[in-house]
Formats: sequence, structure tokens, C-alpha cells
Amino acid sequence: MMGFFDKLMGEFIDVIEWTDSSSDTMVYRFERYGNEIKYGAKLTVRETQVAVFVNEGEIADVFMPGIYALETQNLPVLTTLQHWDHAFESPFKAEIYFFNLRHFIDLKWGTKNPLMLRDKEFGPVRIRSFGTYAIRIDDPVLFLKEIVGTDGYFTVDEVSDQLRNLIVSRFATIVGQAGIPILDLAANYEQMSGFIEERIAPEFKAYGLELTTLLIENISLPPNVEAALDKRTSMGLAGNLDDYLRYSAAEALNGTGAKEGSSSAAGEAMSMGLGFAMAQQMAANLDAHNTTPLTPPPIPKAQTYHFVIDNHAKGPLTLEQIKTAIGEGVITDDTLAWREGMNGWERAGSLDTLTALFITTPPPIPS
Repeated sequence: MMGFFDKLMGEFIDVIEWTDSSSDTMVYRFERYGNEIKYGAKLTVRETQVAVFVNEGEIADVFMPGIYALETQNLPVLTTLQHWDHAFESPFKAEIYFFNLRHFIDLKWGTKNPLMLRDKEFGPVRIRSFGTYAIRIDDPVLFLKEIVGTDGYFTVDEVSDQLRNLIVSRFATIVGQAGIPILDLAANYEQMSGFIEERIAPEFKAYGLELTTLLIENISLPPNVEAALDKRTSMGLAGNLDDYLRYSAAEALNGTGAKEGSSSAAGEAMSMGLGFAMAQQMAANLDAHNTTPLTPPPIPKAQTYHFVIDNHAKGPLTLEQIKTAIGEGVITDDTLAWREGMNGWERAGSLDTLTALFITTPPPIPS
């Protein structure tokens, strides 16, 4: 008897609602056989939900949280579209999409391939980066038109790839233009996160989405570059070369001992002794080299020039000889000159080394 009563009530009362137990569903289309919804059906829209009524492919109405009876007085737009005159006896064919307005958090983004940057200290380097972001549906109608379409069960995974690519593209541009040194990037994570979020928020808006949070969690260098930085740091901590040689020998011995594991105590002691002996010998050789008296460099060769005088090449002449010739009027600033290393003959007055020799008039007496 009860089953028959439930069936009878089901013919008269149509309840339309969506209770979501998943954590990744953004849009759900309410399913009815043939999309037939009875006149007077009860529509329940819960908090953090919005329902969009679509009739024959056209958006007819948007329902905020609450309980609604789908009747002509509540659906003026739909009434105009359908020209209803049969009321209860005539169910209408339509679709109802429920939108989940809660925040979708802890979405991942990251670079698939390393990004090439030019650093002032290290030159061209490659970096990788990853982080998280959070979104929510801001405009259900726009999101339905631009992204969802006719998908009856739309999850965040279906749009996350496109959003991740958008973030990575903007991240590469912003980091490349910022010119922040590699060693200072960690101190600017928060500032760069806010800047990237501000730059790409309008692009999310174009999809009907709101980017609520974007975080940079890590920016890393290739392993070989990180190893070089670690070595450089170790040298700085070691202080001087002698200490660094001893430090490197001890590190090498520690690595050897860890690999062997089963070596005898005598063998370990011998290896350690040999390592320290090698370090001391290298340090002694360097000290001996550093104490060797230095030989002074050779005396620089006097600079000489050749000149074209009476259509003949004269020279080489030293600067003193040139000065004397200038005083006698043999050489002027228009005389062609050449010295070793020059590509061709040039005016003597245009050469920086000879210009001062032509200045014979003292400057005016200051007032």
C-alpha cells in the first residue's frame, strides 16, 4: 500500500535538488527522462549553490539559494518562451544545471619543462617552479556558456589543465621580466605570487571564474647547478685553502667509508692517514709556490710611430723625437701616422697619444 502511495505522489510532486558528496564537481545537470519537468515542481537550491534553468538551449532563469515552485508566475521568461496554457497537465522539457559555488582549493600548478632565464651572477640558468591555487565560480551563466556547454557532469579536472598552463605562461613572463637574482627569488615568493594573481585574474574572469589564491611554493635550479652552489658555500665556510683541502679530504673519506661499510678499523685508519697526508702535502706545495720570489715583468717597449713626410715613410720615432719634430714644424696634426696594431694611416691629431703633443699654447689665466 505504501509503495503504491509513494508512486502516486511521485506523479504529482516533482522534487528537483542536488546533494553533492564529491569534492571536485563544479556543475551538475539534473536528470529527468526526456528532460520532462512537471508544472509546479519543487526546486531546492542549497547554500553555496546556484541553479540555472535552460529551456530549448536558451537560459531562462537563474535561481539563488532557496525553495521554488516552478510555476508560470515564477518563470515569466519561460512563460513567454513556451506560451503555456495547459498548466499542470502539460510537463515542459527543460534542463536545470546546478553550480557549486564553494572554493576549490589546493589545485596544483607547475612547470613541465625548465624555464630559461638570464641571471646577472650565474648567466643563463634553467629553473623549475610549482605551487597551488584556488578558484570558485563567479559567474555561472558565463561559465556555462564559455566552458561547460552541454556537459552534464563537469569536474574541476576538466578545466585545471587549461588554468595551469595559463598560470605557468604568465609566471614565465613575469619572472623573466622581473630580473630578480636567482639567490633572491626565495625572498620574493609572496610578492611574485600577488603580482601573478593580479595579472591573470582578469583572464579567469573571462571564463566566469575567480582566482582567489595563488601561491609559489618552490623555485628550484637543476641538480648540477645546486651542487655547484653547495660546493661554493662549502668553500666559503671552509675559510682558507688549507682548511678546505682538509675538509674535502675528510668528506671523500666519509663517502668511501659509507660505501665500504664492512672495512676493518685498521683499513679505515690507514685511509684517513693517507687522506690527511695528501692534504698536508698539497697545502705544503701551495705554500712553497706562494713563497717563491716573483720575477718582475719585462720593461714595456717604448711606443713609436711612423709618419708620412714628403711622401715618404719616416720612423719609427719615439714620443720625444715626435715632440721635437712638431716643434720644428716637420710634423703637424694633419700628418699621417701609423704604429703597430693600427689598421691603416690616420691623422696624427686624431690619435689620443699624440693629441697632447700638439698643444703648445697655455690655457688663459683664470680671472
